[in-house]
Amino acid sequence: MELKQIEKISKALSDVNRLKILQYMQKNQGKVECTHACNLLDLAQPSISHHIKKLVESGLINPHKIGRNYHYSLNHEVWDNYTLRLKNL
Repeated sequence: MELKQIEKISKALSDVNRLKILQYMQKNQGKVECTHACNLLDLAQPSISHHIKKLVESGLINPHKIGRNYHYSLNHEVWDNYTLRLKNL
């Protein structure tokens, strides 16, 4: 994992709402639907989409389109590589 990727992930983790989304996903077998994220946080749907987009761009979560809706899952490989690289800095 390159330093640029570590920086991108670290920035994605710097927001409390993104951390709440990841925390919810961890408790929910590593998955979340966008509609559940809207119910989880007291934010408008465009704000939720922004936070999820940042998590997707960092590689921490993967999007899956099912019908008209998106579902997201944790990318355990990226998370494991990230934590390993932080330990070795």
